[in-house]
Amino acid sequence: MSQRLQEPSFLILSSLAGGAKHGYGIIKEVQELSAGAVSMKVGTLYGALDRLAAEHLIEVDREEIVDSRLRRYYRLSADGAVLLSTEATRINTQANVALRRLRVAGMHP
Repeated sequence: MSQRLQEPSFLILSSLAGGAKHGYGIIKEVQELSAGAVSMKVGTLYGALDRLAAEHLIEVDREEIVDSRLRRYYRLSADGAVLLSTEATRINTQANVALRRLRVAGMHP
């Protein structure tokens, strides 16, 4: 799989790696995972969820009615877990290379 994830998609999949969540739960966790750097709007989130579902990276886990409104929970699919793992490893490797180079140059403790 050579697909690369944009940061919001990476954070959504990371959020779902912790278990199934509904939209608001994903929004809150994305904000926490990014230390407040990424704040998703509802419309943006649901567009991303639709795209990730179409790419088979997430699946609907269950639906329930809360206060007369449908609440849909999403979970990470097997393909999504593989891609998330691959991307996390790639990002980690690149970050380690950059930090190592900065240390060699005396620009990072």
